[in-house]
Amino acid sequence: MQFTFTMYISFEDFLPYYRGYVKNVEVRDVRGKLLHINGKYFRPFVTTSGIQGQFVLQLDTSGKFISLNKI
Repeated sequence: MQFTFTMYISFEDFLPYYRGYVKNVEVRDVRGKLLHINGKYFRPFVTTSGIQGQFVLQLDTSGKFISLNKI
């Protein structure tokens, strides 16, 4: 399964996720599906400005995480 979404969050707003205080980031994919993604998967994409851009989330057939890539 593959889901595409756009994310814009400031560095300060993402800190609770980065530090693990808040576990899941809630996003809506381009088809309107609401997704809850563990914040740890976004850590490689954090800059001093936060996280900005379009992403593709890939899950296996049972819904387990495979990858998250910025496109």
